[in-house]
Amino acid sequence: QVQLVESGGGLVQAGGSLRLSCAASGRMFSTYSMGWFRQVLGKEREFVATVSRGGLTTYYADSVKGRFTISRDNAKNTVYLQMDSLKPEDTAVYYCAAKRGTTATMTGDFDSWGQGTQVTVSS
Repeated sequence: QVQLVESGGGLVQAGGSLRLSCAASGRMFSTYSMGWFRQVLGKEREFVATVSRGGLTTYYADSVKGRFTISRDNAKNTVYLQMDSLKPEDTAVYYCAAKRGTTATMTGDFDSWGQGTQVTVSS
């Protein structure tokens, strides 16, 4: 498995931007599809975005489409989530996740998770 550490969360005003990073340790990062999920206390963890092993294919939740961009740098073993036009409803703990093989959008399909980073958007 791969170990994941997120960073870049924080407090931002509505309409602002943040970029989350997820650094992966372990071997063969490029064999993993990567995803971002988020969770609000008391609610289920939900899919945000995913990127394929080579970075060419991406999928987004409808709620973030056009505002968030997922990307990866396999040379740096890092995946990013650029979040623009943030809204108060984007407030959550954001988790990075990895799975071998093709992309997926279900939490159960991912087998490695980071510890999460808090994103708070004020109105």
